[in-house]
Amino acid sequence: MIPFLSLKDVTALHDNEIYAAISRVAAGGWYLQGKENEVFESDYSKYIGTSYAIGCANGLDALILIFRAYIEMGVMSPGDEVIVPANTFIATVLAITENGLKPVFVEPRSDTLEIDENLIEEKITPLTKAVCIVHLYGRNSYSEKIGNICLKYGLKLIEDNAQAHGCRCPDGRRTGSIGDAAGHSFYPGKNLGALGDGGAVTTNDPDLASTIRSLANYGSSRKYVFKYCGRNSRLDEIQAAVLDVKLKYLDEDNAHRQAIAAYYYDHINNPLVSLPERLPDEQNVYHLFPVFCARRDELHDYLEKEGVGSLIHYPIPPHKQECYKQFRGLSLPITDNLAKTELSLPIGPTISFDEATAVVDAVNCFK
Repeated sequence: MIPFLSLKDVTALHDNEIYAAISRVAAGGWYLQGKENEVFESDYSKYIGTSYAIGCANGLDALILIFRAYIEMGVMSPGDEVIVPANTFIATVLAITENGLKPVFVEPRSDTLEIDENLIEEKITPLTKAVCIVHLYGRNSYSEKIGNICLKYGLKLIEDNAQAHGCRCPDGRRTGSIGDAAGHSFYPGKNLGALGDGGAVTTNDPDLASTIRSLANYGSSRKYVFKYCGRNSRLDEIQAAVLDVKLKYLDEDNAHRQAIAAYYYDHINNPLVSLPERLPDEQNVYHLFPVFCARRDELHDYLEKEGVGSLIHYPIPPHKQECYKQFRGLSLPITDNLAKTELSLPIGPTISFDEATAVVDAVNCFK
C-alpha cells in the first residue's frame, strides 16, 4: 500500500537530530517559553523574511490572535467584514467569526483554486477592514492586484500560510512575509510539521507582535499584570526544538515534493481526471497534490483497491457547514464544484519515484 503520507517515515528522515533535540529539552528541565522558542522564532522569522515570529499553540490560534490583536489595537471592531476565499479549510473562517467579525466569501478561480483577484473589489463595503488570502494546497495565492486593492482601500492583508511553508510569490518574497501578518500551522502533516500541534504568527509590525505575544500569554506582558483578557496559546519547547531541526531541511523536502509533482503533471493522462494550472515550482510547495474528477468517490475507491492512498479535501465547504447555517443560501458554484470533485494524491518528502509511477499508472487506468 502506498500511504497518502507516512508521518513515521517523515520523522525518520531526520530522526537522530530530532531525538537529540527532544533529549536536550527533556534533560534541560525548561519546557515552556525558553531558549528553544527564542531560537526557533528567530530562525523562522529569518527564513520567512519578517522581523517577528511569535510561536503559539496551533495554526487556528495564530489566525485568531491576529484578528484579536487588531481589535485590541482599535484597527477592527466586532461586526467589521473580512474578505476571505470560499474555498478554504474552515479554520480560516473560524478565526474571523471567533472575533465577532463577518466573513465575506469570494469564489476561487477554477484553474488556480485560489481566491479570484477580479472578484475582490466588488465585495468591499465601508465595513471591510481586511482581505485574508489563503495559500491553499501549498500554492501561492498573492498577486500584485490583491496588494494594490488593499493599498487603495486601506485594508489589512492577512495571510493564512498554514499549508505553504517555503512558498514564494512572483516577486520572490516568501509567503508569510507579504501581508501585514500571517498565521502558520505546524500540524504534523504540514510541510514543516511538529510532533504535535504548533503554530506561529509572522509580521513586521512591532506593535502587533507585542500585542499578540501578550494575548497568547493570558493577556500579560509582565508576570501577574494583565492588560488584556487573553488566552493560553504557547508553542512548547520540545516542539520548537523539533521544528528548528526540520526547518533546516524544509527547502530540500519541498524540492522533493516539487519533483514528484512534476512527474505527476508530466505523466497523468486520463480524460476523466483534470489537474489545476501548473505554477512555477517556487510558487508551489505542494502541501497537497489535488486532482479533480466528476466521479471522485469512485476514483478514490478504485485507487484504494489498487493500493494507493488518497484523501478528499474538503468535501463540505465552510458556507455549507452546520455551524454556519447563516451562509447556506450563498451561491458559490465554483467552490461547491471543487468540494464535489477534489481528490488529493500521495505527495511528501518520503514518497519514492517508484511509488509515484505506481500512483500515475493507477490514475491513468481508471475508467
